[in-house]
Amino acid sequence: MTKLKPRMPHIRPQVAGIEEQQILAVSRLALGDPSVIPLWYGESDIPTPQFICEAAAEAMRAGETFYTHKRGIPELRQALAGYMGRLYGRDVDVERVSVTSSGMTAIMMMLQCMVDPGDNVIIVSPVWPNAQSAVRLMGGEPRYVTLDPGGNGWHLDMGKLAAACDARTRAIFVNSPNNPTGWMMPAGQLAEMLALARERGIWILSDEVYARMVYDRPAAPSFLEVAEPDDPVIVINSFSKSWAMTGWRMGWLVHPPEHGDLFGNVIEFNYSCVAQFLQRAGVTAIEQGGPFVAEMLSHCRRGRDIVDSRLPRLKGVTDYRTPEASFYAFFRIDGVTDSLGYARDLVRGAHVGIAPGTAFGPGAETWFRLCFAQTEDTLNEAFDRLEGALGTVG
Repeated sequence: MTKLKPRMPHIRPQVAGIEEQQILAVSRLALGDPSVIPLWYGESDIPTPQFICEAAAEAMRAGETFYTHKRGIPELRQALAGYMGRLYGRDVDVERVSVTSSGMTAIMMMLQCMVDPGDNVIIVSPVWPNAQSAVRLMGGEPRYVTLDPGGNGWHLDMGKLAAACDARTRAIFVNSPNNPTGWMMPAGQLAEMLALARERGIWILSDEVYARMVYDRPAAPSFLEVAEPDDPVIVINSFSKSWAMTGWRMGWLVHPPEHGDLFGNVIEFNYSCVAQFLQRAGVTAIEQGGPFVAEMLSHCRRGRDIVDSRLPRLKGVTDYRTPEASFYAFFRIDGVTDSLGYARDLVRGAHVGIAPGTAFGPGAETWFRLCFAQTEDTLNEAFDRLEGALGTVG
């Protein structure tokens, strides 16, 4: 008797049709292979410092392994409110703070709140790929306003951004400091975007996870410096970058106080709460982690110096600009039109993994991203290999 193949039940087309994240398409060729130098992901090679790990371990030993407050334990929310108040010189009420299981989860939840099928979200690009995919998962349309590369660095045309908005625009998503370009939105443009959002009744989703990865000031300009508590602004942040906690998956939101209970319900229906022992580690990171943040920034500055001296010497490399923030080099290679295919070839041939520009939205297809938050020895070895693959200038 012939066994009939079961008829598969329905999967939403927005999910069934989602494309593989193209950084993953490169990394899965050699993830975990010790012969490959992995510069594809946005993380440092520094492990989470022991004083943060010990705080989590101590909380587990103390039995803090049960359900807890869905918006975050009071101690962490208060620590975050105080931290941001000190950083930006404006009081942040604790009722505006909600703890999330990663910055990405925060983005996804906010889109769940805002986007119906057929709505659109304006995305300033190039941009981290997961944000644009999250819009598609909700049945929304990503509309891209592309940063313009220029001699003095990247620039956002606010006229183009305003023109891209229409009656179905629910949010503007902006990541500053920017992954992958290192662009940092000037304070004047923050105010201009806020005025547009107020006038049109559009949310601003401001991804500020690289706020401390800045090389000429304590922190990047933030919407928390220009917006009032009841403005249509959601600031998204994460423990991942500044405190070397990428694998911990913990972030936070700053939102209008009136939305706290609503967002708390959305948290409840997504993951109930962030593990309490992780949150204890978050308190420790905020209260004791200042010296480590400075150490991380110094680590990245050394990496940027190596990139500045060695990347422009590679044959064919063009359009590299020293990033003013974040920890990425963004550049082109002459003659390369298929960045995904070329990145795969570099993994196989040079045993160096970099991210293809195709991951970062329209206008970035011929670009590449390299994460320089690595040790000097690692970066120099990577450039030695890249020189062998590409050659050098002169």
